[in-house]
Amino acid sequence: MNQLEAPLSDYELTQAIGQGAISGIGDLYERHKPKVYSVCLRMTGNMSEAEDLTQEIFIKLLGKAGSFRGESQFTSWLYRLTTNHVLMYFRQAVRRRERFPYLEDVEATHGLKVSFGAQFLDRIAIDAALARLPAGCRSVFLKFDVEGYNHEEIAGIFGCSVGNSKSQLHKARRRLRKFLL
Repeated sequence: MNQLEAPLSDYELTQAIGQGAISGIGDLYERHKPKVYSVCLRMTGNMSEAEDLTQEIFIKLLGKAGSFRGESQFTSWLYRLTTNHVLMYFRQAVRRRERFPYLEDVEATHGLKVSFGAQFLDRIAIDAALARLPAGCRSVFLKFDVEGYNHEEIAGIFGCSVGNSKSQLHKARRRLRKFLL
């Protein structure tokens, strides 16, 4: 790329990937890996799983990139792709334990047993609590605490003041604590 050329937008990269130019996945990976990893880590609570899931999501993105229509922000679309992938990962883990219960005993004897059930139930409770939040509070909470944006970026995205962003975040956290206790 020429130094004078502007980098391609996320939408342009996804469309190019959708048409077979897979080299654009590297740019998307560099731009969005920290946020995808952060979401995976928050959902799993395990660094190793979060790293593996982040890689899987970008591999999955190769096949799904062409389906991004640009009607929303790419980060919102990628967040949904990420959360859906991690939730499917949890469901598959639960199904594996249901189909192969004897493996739990093997895992326990080697000290490798991990409680996915509790994490999955926590995730369901958090999703239900988030759904009860007013839209403004929920949007700011997700941008700040889940996706890692700062208040200045959030204010720019939603066209509000930094103080409003901070106020919405405070309200969201207070209500979530109330809902989850």
